[in-house]
Amino acid sequence: MAWNEPGKGSKDPWENKGQGDDVEAFIARLKANLGRVFGGSGPPERRSGGAGSNPLYWLLLIVMIWVVFDSWQIIDERQRGVVLRFGKFERLMTPGPNFKLPWPIETVRKVDVTQIRTFTDQVRILTRDENIVQIEFNVQYLVSDPKYFLFGARDPDETLQQAAESAVRDVIGTSVMDAVLTGERAALAADARVKLQKSLDAYRTGLQVSVLNIPNARPPQEVREAFDDAVSAREDKDRIESEAEAYASKVVPEARGDAARIRAQAQGYKEASIARAQGDSERFTLLVDEYRKAPEVTRTRLYLETMQEVLAANRKVYAGDGGNVLYLPLSGASGSLPAGNDMTSPVSLFPPANAAMPVPPASRDPRQPRSTREEPRR
Repeated sequence: MAWNEPGKGSKDPWENKGQGDDVEAFIARLKANLGRVFGGSGPPERRSGGAGSNPLYWLLLIVMIWVVFDSWQIIDERQRGVVLRFGKFERLMTPGPNFKLPWPIETVRKVDVTQIRTFTDQVRILTRDENIVQIEFNVQYLVSDPKYFLFGARDPDETLQQAAESAVRDVIGTSVMDAVLTGERAALAADARVKLQKSLDAYRTGLQVSVLNIPNARPPQEVREAFDDAVSAREDKDRIESEAEAYASKVVPEARGDAARIRAQAQGYKEASIARAQGDSERFTLLVDEYRKAPEVTRTRLYLETMQEVLAANRKVYAGDGGNVLYLPLSGASGSLPAGNDMTSPVSLFPPANAAMPVPPASRDPRQPRSTREEPRR
């Protein structure tokens, strides 16, 4: 049956009980239990004042709550946590929730290891060839070791600035001005970065150099005009050298080809001359042997062969029935023959039967060269 039916009045079972009785009874029991834990005994009504009046109770309760909430540390993904135990480095915390002992036993210092830090400066440097250039450089770096970043050096950022300027001065000071102002700045910047990183590691700064650039290098404003003239002269020099190299690349191969052709011709002439000389020598040796066997016949044959060679190379004709007649055409110089003389007509190279046979002097040795042509005896 419902306790609140209409017409029968209210029959609330909780009507005679106070609404706060159960809550007060629960709190009383909790205080009694805590009182027994922290020095009290017996029920709360038997103790004077109860656990709520004990200051140590509330102090310990606050300490427990503080210990629970202070023993956890959340580290962001971009950060690393440096744990100090009584001020001394203990360990590093990785990203995520990490347990630690409550303060003042352990403390945590967070360091951002992904932030890119930058530094830019301008300096005037004396180069190796005693010229002054104005250098602009910038450095990008980040924290690589949180422990050394916090405790390795007193001021890591200031240390990096001074070390960067020193590295740039070292590299530029050992180079010439032309190398600094032309396209070699990238190589110089790479050398400066290596020197800077070695210095930072030696100083235990915990910093890592990611980029070191030298975007601008120029002479001071006081000598700008003279420098522009020097740049123009250097450009003219480079242009003339380029033209000379182009001309050389064209002429040198041709000269080498001509030299190779001349050497080949000389080698061929040499071999031909040697072969001809060897053939003449062998022919002469054979001729001497024939001359020793038949001197008269050999002399006659040599004479006839010689006359045939001479007459074949000159416009001189031997003709006639009763003797040797020498015709010297007046038009021979112009290459034509006089009327009645036809080169196609047969020409007798032998004397008639009643003519005396020309005999060379017996005293001449056929092995000796003939310096002059001897006239035949009639």
